[in-house]
Amino acid sequence: MISVNNLCVRFGSFELFKNVGFMINPRDRIGLAGKNGAGKSTLLKVIEGIHPVSEGEVQVPPGVRTGYLEQQFSALEKGRTVIEEAREAFSEIMYLEKRITKLNAEISNRTDYESDSYNKLLIELSEANERFILLGGDSIEADLVRTLKGLGFRENDLNRPTNEFSGGWRMRIELAKLLLQKPEVLLLDEPTNHLDIISIQWLEEFLKLYPGAVVVISHDRKFLDEVTERTLEISLGKIYDYKVPYSKYIELRKERLAQQLATYENQQKMIAETEKFIERFRYKATKANQVQSRVKALEKLDIVEIDELDTKNVHFKFPDAPRSGSVVVESIDLSKSYGNLNVLKNVDFVLERGEKIALVGKNGEGKTTFSRIVSGDLDYKGTLKYGGNVNIGYFAQNQEELLDENATVFETLDRVAVGDIRTKIRDILGSFMFSGEDVDKKVKVLSGGERTRLSLAKLMLEPYNLLILDEPTNHLDIASKEVLKEALKQYNGTLVLVSHDRYFLDGLVDRVYEVINHKIKEEVGGINAYLNRYHNLIVKSLGQDKKAKSSLQKNSESKELYEARKNFEKRLRKLQRKLELSEEKIEIIENKIQELDTLLQSPENLSPDFYSEYENYKKKLSEAFTEWEYFAQKYEELKQQTPQD
Repeated sequence: MISVNNLCVRFGSFELFKNVGFMINPRDRIGLAGKNGAGKSTLLKVIEGIHPVSEGEVQVPPGVRTGYLEQQFSALEKGRTVIEEAREAFSEIMYLEKRITKLNAEISNRTDYESDSYNKLLIELSEANERFILLGGDSIEADLVRTLKGLGFRENDLNRPTNEFSGGWRMRIELAKLLLQKPEVLLLDEPTNHLDIISIQWLEEFLKLYPGAVVVISHDRKFLDEVTERTLEISLGKIYDYKVPYSKYIELRKERLAQQLATYENQQKMIAETEKFIERFRYKATKANQVQSRVKALEKLDIVEIDELDTKNVHFKFPDAPRSGSVVVESIDLSKSYGNLNVLKNVDFVLERGEKIALVGKNGEGKTTFSRIVSGDLDYKGTLKYGGNVNIGYFAQNQEELLDENATVFETLDRVAVGDIRTKIRDILGSFMFSGEDVDKKVKVLSGGERTRLSLAKLMLEPYNLLILDEPTNHLDIASKEVLKEALKQYNGTLVLVSHDRYFLDGLVDRVYEVINHKIKEEVGGINAYLNRYHNLIVKSLGQDKKAKSSLQKNSESKELYEARKNFEKRLRKLQRKLELSEEKIEIIENKIQELDTLLQSPENLSPDFYSEYENYKKKLSEAFTEWEYFAQKYEELKQQTPQD
């Protein structure tokens, strides 16, 4: 469908792409891979036609439209509501609607049914109607609402002015407009930025059903594995085409690099031996022809290049956490409002030492608000208790914006470091890929990823035993996320993590809590149970058939593991219900005993059977407590198991 032929892109003497060529076919699902600066975003801009090429061409057939979502976008026009702005996606449909009305009116007034001009009007009307139907003109309002809600907007958001929303929400409007336009090729640069975990799932399912081709750049490994079926790697100005999703591409890439290295080493050995022969026999007349032959062979030799490996990587370990009290944080009837907006209401929550929990939920539900309250950054109503010796390290969602832009990288840490740790600042910065002249850079010239790494480095200055991290993976590449995940798995303190990255959460946290309807409730079964529950709603909203409903089983798990997990969660829910019923039985018996205790105050009115009844209820209470202890033990034991046990 789109053909890239012998593409070269140069910046001065630097050649970003060298004779690159590939095809984008209908229904392709392509992920672009490569280290930062390899040219992924530039390639999308070249395909879109907004970045010039030095040589070669990009051939886009007539009638094939591309839709491009860039990381940074122009401000939306003031004065429009969310739904009015989204309707701008239908400019062609609206034009067609007016044109169809005009053509119908003109045709109805004509009587020259045999003329060429009348026939041309009929053809134009037929083509306009076909295009109108193809673009979904008969369902634009339903598509509008479905897409905006899928990307996280609530019903009461749709008629709010766009300027009331943050940059992240305005980016969602741009994404909605692009999806509603239904171009033949979608070019998406980090589309999951600013999306919550549920909206990302919705976008995945939408793109799986999308009738056109999709080319995407993303640092969300799970998203790439779910959406893409082909990976184009950009390395040293070349493109390598893998017909697999991201995770399988990583495996195949290791094999290719190993083969490439072996070929390179063999060639270097051959070159060394040839040069040794030339040098040895250069001045011997009897060997002149052989020497010249080898010289020419070397001149014509196509030198094997080793693909550039990005060996610079984040590598660190959190300091050992000092021991805190067994209960780290406890909230009782905790509430928070912003004016008339009630965010949290009567939240009861307990966090114990060593737990690693995730707070998940849609944007705007209160995850960040609760994190800020626990970190001491926000006031509240109700009770919040901290255990003994609790020392909190907090990474804010907008942490990179809180840095002093006029300070250097070194000064950022030096200003807050205390004691002996000041002598280790350069070592800490080095482990976060700031070395040499990098430490003297001003914060204002750093990229988003560099600012995130600098903010994480600040958490190394003190041994915290409670880490509260709000979206710490924003702006980090996939490799850096995996290093951070491993460091958090080894961290021996308590962790509260807000994240929309499912791959990052999976295997890292012990418990998952959903923030919804002003409350915080535990999701029994963990992150996969939570995702499954919303996935079913997403599938239904997109109108997929029954076969597609099992697509979430591809959580990088086998079918057997998926079934085992489903049965495990069913057993867990069954035990939890028995535990709840047991608690209800205890409450009923205790209430009855309380009534009998009241009657004991007037013994003259007691029946002959009273005392035997009284003892019977006490026996029932003892049995109910024994039953409750049994179910509680079984429930805790089961929670410690894995689905395969």
